[in-house]
Amino acid sequence: MVTSRTVTWEVFESRGYETAWAEFGEGSLRARGRAVGVAPEPYWISYELETSDDFVTRRLAVTAETGSGTRTLDLAHDGHGRWAADGQPLPGLDGALDCDLGLCPLTNAMPVLRHGLHRVPGEREFLMAWVSVPELSVRPSPQTYTHLERTDTGGRVRFASGDFRSDLLFDEDGLVVDYPSLARRLTD
Repeated sequence: MVTSRTVTWEVFESRGYETAWAEFGEGSLRARGRAVGVAPEPYWISYELETSDDFVTRRLAVTAETGSGTRTLDLAHDGHGRWAADGQPLPGLDGALDCDLGLCPLTNAMPVLRHGLHRVPGEREFLMAWVSVPELSVRPSPQTYTHLERTDTGGRVRFASGDFRSDLLFDEDGLVVDYPSLARRLTD
């Protein structure tokens, strides 16, 4: 059974907005999204995300438009722990299962859904393929997600990366409702 959701967030850090059209299957997510922001510079982002079983990223295709031109990125995971950007291997990401598109609340869903961290206690460490916006450069990013509490409508999960920490509120479907200092959902 496939469930479809359309979600819009106000993204504080970019002084912009993002809308994602997401389809959830049994253990999978497909989404396309559009974002606009003015910080660090005015930009438009378009993306398509596809996961395989257990919400493991298979592909993230991104286009960024800025005053200096258009950039694209085709980030692919081979299902065996290896990544490539535009066909070029990224050995520093070996073992990562997920992408994390900068300033995009949607991509916080995959690790949370895989381990049910919005519903059940636990703490998990991940290596993510982090994509900067609007540059679209890719680098490894160690991240930790920790279940804090179950709520009536989902759960609260602490996100940590380096010195940065934020307690994210997720809905029952594993989508971000509130990401303090980054984004807040406007629509369901």
